[in-house]
Amino acid sequence: MPVLPFARAAIGAVGTLTLLSACGGGQERPEADLAASQVTTIGVNSYLWRASLDALSFMPLLQADSAGGVIVTDWYANPQTPGERMKVTVSILDQDLRADALRVAASRQVNQTGQWVDAPVRAATVQKLEEVILTKARDLRQSAIRE
Repeated sequence: MPVLPFARAAIGAVGTLTLLSACGGGQERPEADLAASQVTTIGVNSYLWRASLDALSFMPLLQADSAGGVIVTDWYANPQTPGERMKVTVSILDQDLRADALRVAASRQVNQTGQWVDAPVRAATVQKLEEVILTKARDLRQSAIRE
């Protein structure tokens, strides 16, 4: 029975990996820093991603794209202020845990005679949400370092 080309390639790859693993010569490998800023299996910084999801967990999500680093919530009305609602978009722009790798945008609407009307969002609201996410991301990273 003939060996298929992809099977030949797989057998060759296994052989190469076996040879390479034997080349260590007994030397110890340096231990990986599991809490490094770029440890991720997603397209963006995993600490910022998890912190963002945690910070927005009280709002319904419309979209959560870990490869692109975008989280979009649906409209959320605080039960204590039912005549006002908010919608948030978080963009994670980098694999590094840095303040400039996070961008938060918010929309606000108020109910005026049964119609939702766009209203300005206080800059402090967006800034506070960014601070909450960044603080949580740093805490997650510190916890990973201690483990």
